[in-house]
Amino acid sequence: MFTHLGETISPMKEDFIMVHLQYACSHCCILMVSGNRWSCTQCRNFQLCNKCYEAEQKREERDRHPINQREKHELRPFQIADVPMETKDRDEILESEFFDTRQAFLSLCQGNHYQYDTLRRAKHSSIMVLYHLHNPPAPAFVTTCNICHLNIETGQGWRCEVCPEYDVCNNCYQKEGGVDHHHKLTNHPSITDRDAQNKEARQIRVVQLRKMLDLLVHASQCRSAQCQYPNCRKVKGLFRHGIHCKVRASGGCVLCKKMWYLLQLHARACKVSECHVPRCRDLKEHLRRLQQQSDSRRRAAVMEMMSQRAAELHNSSG
Repeated sequence: MFTHLGETISPMKEDFIMVHLQYACSHCCILMVSGNRWSCTQCRNFQLCNKCYEAEQKREERDRHPINQREKHELRPFQIADVPMETKDRDEILESEFFDTRQAFLSLCQGNHYQYDTLRRAKHSSIMVLYHLHNPPAPAFVTTCNICHLNIETGQGWRCEVCPEYDVCNNCYQKEGGVDHHHKLTNHPSITDRDAQNKEARQIRVVQLRKMLDLLVHASQCRSAQCQYPNCRKVKGLFRHGIHCKVRASGGCVLCKKMWYLLQLHARACKVSECHVPRCRDLKEHLRRLQQQSDSRRRAAVMEMMSQRAAELHNSSG
């Protein structure tokens, strides 16, 4: 079974990303998961397992590493450490509306023509997607001039302070007679100014978000009626409101929507098995089922693609 699977995916190996959590032996290519590994003091990528090291020592001088060179390199043993079973995510929480739903991400890709049908386009699209993830306030779509309908480069246009979708490029703005618009136009920020604004806004947002999540955890455990923790009583009031509210978030209750947003953010980042935050366990289970469904769809798509390619190879060889 595994032989047949290997033969099927072999032509597609360039489409997969493989990550080795341990070193692989340079001779037998087996991953070294226990015991010692023998590392070359000069060649960074030359590693040997114990079995291949013993075989290396029995070879003639000219056949030892490096082969056909007069000066031989020293091999030193290193104890192989186990891969840690538990890891702590030290990265900050990144929030972007374009990654909340599949449809939002699809709209981002369609609006900017991000495609993954070729390697070159996939590289560009991936870089731009990461840019939007790390710069949430940055404009997600290309701005076009409302007069000449050409794309406006960053810092080379003017925007109406009242009309949200009225932009004019520098060429149209500087034409004789000016722009016939009844509201004031302000200049687009330059790349440097925009990056500085985005970085500052992002840092403020991350700090505020961390404070809110810490407050949520504190309020869920606090039993003091006169707690002096900032806004603790407000969050407790939201908890009580969520219990007795008849409208709910699905009915349009603003307070319930705010609380659900905070609970969902907490559940995504929470690693505590016995968390006291309300609905944390239910939300984590819901996110786990969504991830399983997404993984199942992805595996089914990969298997279908593999079957199609195997059929094409079979037909071409026949």
